[in-house]
Amino acid sequence: MSLAKAVVTGTVYRAPEKRFTQNNVPVSSFVLNIGDKEEMLIRVVAKRASLDEVVSGISKDDRVLVEGRLQITTVKNDSGAERRIYEIDANTIELIGAGASAPSASSNEDIVKFSQEEFSDELIGEDEIPF
Repeated sequence: MSLAKAVVTGTVYRAPEKRFTQNNVPVSSFVLNIGDKEEMLIRVVAKRASLDEVVSGISKDDRVLVEGRLQITTVKNDSGAERRIYEIDANTIELIGAGASAPSASSNEDIVKFSQEEFSDELIGEDEIPF
């Protein structure tokens, strides 16, 4: 079953592995833990060549943001109990947190500074509030 768009953040639980299709297209996958207190694992599959560089830079315990299509599959294990498998076919993967590179200002000219005189203490008058 395929659902609509999903955007999740989490910690990489299992490091990415890369395989190739018969047509030599790279397919990378890793497991993402999106739970805070208990584990909620989602398999992330990246089939796009544009994501190959991003996925190769990801390692276990990195924080990532993933956007893509959520798919849920129900399978039976050896004991006969049903288990759901959650998988995201990724469109976008971004590294967030400590390992992410933030844009830096190249010079002081890029930084916008405001003086205190530009802001008044009273931004809205009492008679302008509609309620």
